[in-house]
This record gives sequence, C-alpha cells and structure tokens, in this order.
Amino acid sequence: MARTRSSGGTPATVALDRAGIRYAVRAYEHDPAAASYGTEAAKALGVAQARVFKTLLVQGERELAVGIVPVDGQLDLKAMAAALGLKRVAMADVATAERVTGYVVGGISPIGQKRSLETVLDESAQQHDTILVSGGRRGLDLELAPADLLAVTRGTIAGIARRS
Repeated sequence: MARTRSSGGTPATVALDRAGIRYAVRAYEHDPAAASYGTEAAKALGVAQARVFKTLLVQGERELAVGIVPVDGQLDLKAMAAALGLKRVAMADVATAERVTGYVVGGISPIGQKRSLETVLDESAQQHDTILVSGGRRGLDLELAPADLLAVTRGTIAGIARRS
C-alpha cells in the first residue's frame, strides 16, 4: 500500500494525512447511470465487493450515527441499534446525511465528516488486511487497514451487516 499521501484534498484525505495514517487513493471513472455506487467501485477497481464498504447514516433517538458495511450486504438496523445501545434506529434521509457529513450521497466518506458521529464498522472488515471506503466524492475510494479506519473515526466494531 502507498505511503500516506495527499490526493488534492478531500476532507477525508486531509484527515488521514493529519492523523499520519497510511492509505492508497483508488480513483475510477464514475458512471452517473450506475445503479449502485459501491458495486460500481468494486467492479471498476477490480476488488471483491466484500472489501468495498459503504457508509450509511442512521437516525437514533437523539443523534445520527454512521454504519459501515460491505457493499454486498445490507445494514441490519436492529444490530446497529444494539451496537449503539439504543432500542431502534432508522435510515437518515438523504438531505440530512449530506448536510451533516458535508458529502454527497455516493461519495459519503466515514472519514473527515463535518461533525464527529458515533461510528460502527461491520466485523467482516477484520477478515481483510485492507478495505476500501469512499474518499469523499464519487469515483474516489481510499484503501486502508480496518484498524486505521477505526482509529481515525474513533469507531467500534460489531456485527451490523447481513448478506443480501
């Protein structure tokens, strides 16, 4: 994997550089007609879908939180609520997700968001030396170790995904 490096500066790469975390920039040509951003990224980058993770925002009883799950799975809302110590959560609406994170849907990175939100990474990430997450815009992914993602987001790990 590449040494820490700047990619021209999304908030995600700036945050990783500031934290001294090693990552690789993985860019691809985004197709606006793509039905699934994560599936598109996996195919374009030649990476197994199980290694590409999507960033999803949920609304808890009071606060928003971030769930990070493989693109070939779905966020289990009951498991996410349990991981957060809540009774229930619901998916946040698109406008709220974009406003709170500072990113557009399809490019929401778990790193460098406008507000620090409680973050949970699916335990399947531990099966891989590196995983890919959005770099802060469509067509840009960042490859890094799951432990480094947890460190930079101050996240926790739990079984929050179910396979499609």
